[in-house]
Order: sequence, then C-alpha cells, then structure tokens
Amino acid sequence: MNEAKLRKLLEQVFTQQVSIDEAVSKLRQMPFQDIDFASVDHHRQIRCGFPEIIYCPGKTVEQVVEIFSSLAIGGVNVIASRASEEIFEAVAKKFPAAEYHSLARIISLRQEEIEPVGNVAIVAAGTSDLPVAEEARIVAEVMGSRVSTHYDVGVAGLHRLLARVEHLQQARAIVVVAGMEGALPSVVGGLVSAPVIAVPTSVGYGANLGGITAMLAMLNSCASNVSVVNIDNGVSAGCIAAIINRQSSRPDEGSKSAD
Repeated sequence: MNEAKLRKLLEQVFTQQVSIDEAVSKLRQMPFQDIDFASVDHHRQIRCGFPEIIYCPGKTVEQVVEIFSSLAIGGVNVIASRASEEIFEAVAKKFPAAEYHSLARIISLRQEEIEPVGNVAIVAAGTSDLPVAEEARIVAEVMGSRVSTHYDVGVAGLHRLLARVEHLQQARAIVVVAGMEGALPSVVGGLVSAPVIAVPTSVGYGANLGGITAMLAMLNSCASNVSVVNIDNGVSAGCIAAIINRQSSRPDEGSKSAD
C-alpha cells in the first residue's frame, strides 16, 4: 500500500465509507508480512517512495512467486531482478500482466499509473554493458522517471559521446555504465552539471579483474560529480538516479511559501 492509497483509506474511514474493521483488515499486513522464509517489507513504499525489489538468485522459484504475490497485493509496482525465464513463467501464470525484460533479466509488474517526470539519462560504453544499463533503465522508469538512453558511446570513439552532449546536459541525473578501463564516467562528469552515477561492469579482458579495474578507476575519478555503485549493480544506479530526479522535479517549497 503506497501513501496515496493509505490516505484514501483513511479518508474513507473518516467519511464512514469503510468500517474500522475493514480498515484494520487492509492494514493487517503493514508494516511487513512474515511468510516464514521472508519478511516482506510493505512499508518501504511509504518510507522511501519505492517498493522492495526482489533479488532472485539464491531463492527458489516458489519463494520468488510468493514474495512477488505478497508485494503485488498492496497494489504497488513490483520488480524482481536477475530473474530467469523459468521464474518469469511461474510469475506470469499468477500475474499475466507481468513483463519479462530478457536482456536486463528483470520481471516488472506495473499496477500504478505514474506520470513520468524529469529526465534521467542512461549511458553505456559498449553493447556488452547493455544488460546492466537496461537494468538501470527499467528500474528508473518503473519508479516514475522519464528516461533517455545513449548506448555504445565509449571513449574509444569519443565523437559518439560528444554528439550527445546537448542531450546529456539536460538530464537531472545520469547513469554511466562501463567496463574495461572504466574511463567513461569521468569524461561524462566533465561535460555536465548533473550528478553522475558510475556503474563498473565485469566486462573486459583479464586485467579488468571482473570489474575491479573499472571500479577503482571510477572511485579515483577527477570529476567531482561522479559517485560509484558496486560492480554490475544497475538496480541501485537506476534507483538512485530516479530518487535524485524525483526530488529535483519537485516544486521549490521555499519559493512557494515565500509567495
């Protein structure tokens, strides 16, 4: 249950459209639901503005379906990351509206109509980085951000990136995904005023060390507006970008009160 639905329920109780017993029944699963093997956090949408994201590896198909079902009952948008086709097929039997984004390995169920706001840019160095970039894109979109993508613009062909500078400078948050030597976020950071969330990927030859080389390069960026998430963590990058975008899209409360 999100904040808007909670407010509506309280209004219905106040106007006696819903009885107290009915309201208690609806609220019984808040703030979390114990389903034996997991404690599903139903309050996260209210606290943080986005629901719990299901990380599928290490869970059985049945466990994912049960957690997914528990979250979906609240009427929120649901995301399951690093999901296999087998898991999606099981989820889709119960939720036919669920979508499987095979490149990103994400299952999404959109139950809330959220008008997209702002501008988040997702930048990827190469085609091999797209699974992580797409992970970030889908998360940001489900969380209500308007998203543009700029793919295969790595520093080995810098003219490809420079052709996108005008678009990137309009973004309120930018996710930059890169493997190999991980240089792209520093270049982007030097061209824009928005926060840049750098995502190192495990893409690259031996000395890439499974993404450690790219991560260390990003952590040592000379561009002060660059921050770094963990290797291959497109989910967190998309989430952070969406939060920044949402907050920067809000009306200036100080100027409103001054009026």
